[in-house]
Amino acid sequence: MAFELPALPYAYEALEPYVDAQTMHLHHDKHHQAYTDNFNAALDKAPELKSKSAEDILRDLASVPDAIRGAVRNNGGGYVNHAMFWTIMAPNAGGPPTGAIADAISNTFGNFTQFQEKFNDAGVKQFGSGWAWLALGPGGLQILSTPNQDSPLSQGLHPIMANDVWEHAYYLKYQNRRAEYLKAWWNVVNWNEINKRYAAVKK
Repeated sequence: MAFELPALPYAYEALEPYVDAQTMHLHHDKHHQAYTDNFNAALDKAPELKSKSAEDILRDLASVPDAIRGAVRNNGGGYVNHAMFWTIMAPNAGGPPTGAIADAISNTFGNFTQFQEKFNDAGVKQFGSGWAWLALGPGGLQILSTPNQDSPLSQGLHPIMANDVWEHAYYLKYQNRRAEYLKAWWNVVNWNEINKRYAAVKK
């Protein structure tokens, strides 16, 4: 079975004014579609991998044939990262976290404000394209950034939430003002979904 582009869980304009509709059209319909198509094309050369989930493939990149490993890392990462990204945003969302993830953030980072500052800093300082992440590992929650479409899954970590700091995620509205985009993005963060991800990973 080929991997398919997941539908957006809301209208393209639903995240306005923080994320504009034109960006959502291009980001989802063009960029995510291209990652999906290229991921499938790479796996056509190693059909034995198609029985695995995309996440399991990224967890074990060493088992991917050398000839397609780069394509799988980049496009499989792009496929998985964006599939999560759409779900952890929502209209009429944002604000401080609630539930178990709120407690975990406070226990790990002191308070939500300090967490936001560290998370945004990871996004601002990611040189070039990449992602800022909150992930769970053996030592608990950690903030990190990755280049390109690299996933924390490949580092043995479990992604809880992330913000996309590729220019295609923000440049139409924010141009070179990545820090402004990172700050505005908190208005669309879907803590209900993030709590579901956190609970699933904790199990």
